[in-house]
Amino acid sequence: MSNDADRFGRNRKMGASAGTSGGFYGLAFIGAAVYFIGHATGFWMGVLGFLKAIVWPAFLVYGLLKHIGQ
Repeated sequence: MSNDADRFGRNRKMGASAGTSGGFYGLAFIGAAVYFIGHATGFWMGVLGFLKAIVWPAFLVYGLLKHIGQ
């Protein structure tokens, strides 16, 4: 048995580098949620702000591609 595998044959090193990007996305999500909810004028606008905070990378990529395409 290899040193990189546990007793079931699974690779222990797999997925070790995913923590950094997940942490960045988590902090960015919190920041976006605070921003969008803080600028909300009512309850349902706050709910919409929370939903926007979940998909903020799509807004970012869309704006970037729109800017590049001009």
